[in-house]
Amino acid sequence: MSSSLTSRRAFLGGSLLFVGGVALAACGKDDAVKAGAKVMLEQWYHAYGEAGTQQAVIRYAKEYTKANPDVAINVTWIAGDYSAKLHSTLLTPKAPDLFEIGDFQYIDVKNGLFAPLDDIVKGQEAEYSKASMDSASVDGKLYGLKMMDDAMVLYYRKSVLEKAGIAVPQTFAELAAAAKQLTSREQKGLFIGSDGIGNAAYLLLWSNGADLLAPEGKKVVFNSPEAVAAIAGLKQLHDDKSLLLDFTTDWGDPGAFIQGAAAMQWSGLWAMPAVKKALGDDFGVIAWPKFGDTGRPVSRIGGWFAVANSKSKHVEEAKKFIEWLWIKQTDLQKDWCVSYGFHVPARKSIAAQTTEFASGPAKEAADVLANTSRAYPNLWNTAMDSVFAQAIVKIAKSGGDAKALLDEAAVKCQAELDKQLA
Repeated sequence: MSSSLTSRRAFLGGSLLFVGGVALAACGKDDAVKAGAKVMLEQWYHAYGEAGTQQAVIRYAKEYTKANPDVAINVTWIAGDYSAKLHSTLLTPKAPDLFEIGDFQYIDVKNGLFAPLDDIVKGQEAEYSKASMDSASVDGKLYGLKMMDDAMVLYYRKSVLEKAGIAVPQTFAELAAAAKQLTSREQKGLFIGSDGIGNAAYLLLWSNGADLLAPEGKKVVFNSPEAVAAIAGLKQLHDDKSLLLDFTTDWGDPGAFIQGAAAMQWSGLWAMPAVKKALGDDFGVIAWPKFGDTGRPVSRIGGWFAVANSKSKHVEEAKKFIEWLWIKQTDLQKDWCVSYGFHVPARKSIAAQTTEFASGPAKEAADVLANTSRAYPNLWNTAMDSVFAQAIVKIAKSGGDAKALLDEAAVKCQAELDKQLA
């Protein structure tokens, strides 16, 4: 898992266990023919790290074929750079009929790679977070259906804060002060990533009412006065020397928090089972605190979308399977989210029925996700990400002028945005 701004997509699509692509036949082609299936759907997943996930997706596919004998599904498990392999294969006759995708990209829709899913989601829109719906929508049409939500939250050690007489931070000023006060020779106050950057730049600007792009998506706005003021806060954390740097694991892994190397850590809901096993009830989670009185607390939402290949010969069959699994099958959606890893079901009604999120820090995280989550706009691409990242590093670590650096980065990113929209 990666903390750098430029490798956030590698984090979303990375594998912890596998090397190379592995085809996992839910129903092999010969078996499908013998069983009378008229359609064979090819389905791709990235190689999840949680044990049991590959067996689960095969089981789901078999259950679908049992209920729909005319359709068989061949599952392929892809490790390594899933996004690169998917996008190169989508341009060939070997492209899968349906697949999953992490960060949703406008250019994929512009290039005609994804089929719209509005017809299968109609009437269900309110079941999904606005952040996820906006991320997967282009020109009013929906092109991806959320499979599960990953909440990213700020973990804090209750006993450490209580011993120091520190209340749970509600503003960035309180967070910075707490991190400084909790820093000692043995422990740093805050871990946001081994590079000292992580998601913090995004969180800071969002928490001060700023954004990467204007609401209509046609203008870069991360150099607004609100954004400049908030992102300068990252330099404060570095100047205070309250950040844990160069730890052996990155922000997605709870190792630094569990080992007591940091009193607070930004990480994901997926880390909670390991944190609870190590620390019991001695922790809590909150959103990233608001920046100043006019700001608001925020969190990042991650997870994966189910997508149908617009160029497939079996688009309708692929969409029917997506609808069956990710809208109609309540039990299977719960199974996918909490039986292997730890994710919030994307559909709000199912999340409300999932007892694992009924109390304690898990409920706190689910509430954070429901009330404060933000996602990257689908027009925000890797090139823009890289330019922004370079400016952030100079601001945080080299004392560069935040306004000048963000203005310069905004000009470059605007050119890239205009190119996408042309």
